[in-house]
Amino acid sequence: MTPANKKRRAPDMQAKTIPLQDRSRQTYESILAAAAALLEEVGVERLSTNLICKRAHLTPPALYRYFPNKYALLRELGSRLMQAQDDAVFAWIDSGGLDTSTPEEAFRSNLAIQTRVTDITRAQPGALWILRALRAVPTLRAVRVESRGRVADRLLAALSLRYPNAAEAELRRTVRLNLELAIAVTELVLEEPDQEPDEISADFSRLIVGYYARFSDA
Repeated sequence: MTPANKKRRAPDMQAKTIPLQDRSRQTYESILAAAAALLEEVGVERLSTNLICKRAHLTPPALYRYFPNKYALLRELGSRLMQAQDDAVFAWIDSGGLDTSTPEEAFRSNLAIQTRVTDITRAQPGALWILRALRAVPTLRAVRVESRGRVADRLLAALSLRYPNAAEAELRRTVRLNLELAIAVTELVLEEPDQEPDEISADFSRLIVGYYARFSDA
């Protein structure tokens, strides 16, 4: 088989070692912090392990002990960001975020969780580049898909109790579209902070409340 006919091998996406000792853990976290900061400055394409080593004051072997390449680093950063977002939504559900009795209460509750997720994302250095990588890089998409799947399952379980007469397939489709729009809105308000981000989040929350209203009518 000629080289041209060989399939390109996908890069290793997993961290090699999850450190347990404090010193190793500090090195691990410094690598991730350097990668996130550099994403803000140079973006995904120009990010390299050499740049990360220089920023973290490490030798390449020290970095490669934990991460085989930049994609493994991006995966870890993406997983952490997705988990932080997911945990916020789970806490919102568990605290009664869906237990509203009027459209205005539902609007305020939805706006609160949308704002919370946006704030969590904004606080993560390099967040926009991480989100773009999770959407655009085929080997990283699973992180995003798995996250949305976890949240969709939790939301569907809660909403099935709230709307017992709703068809499950329709409710599931609504939940998935809700989640995709929510992350798109988060990206939009972070990418264009001068375009009235609070109003965009509020408009989206009103739209979502109206979107689910048909299940109440049923």
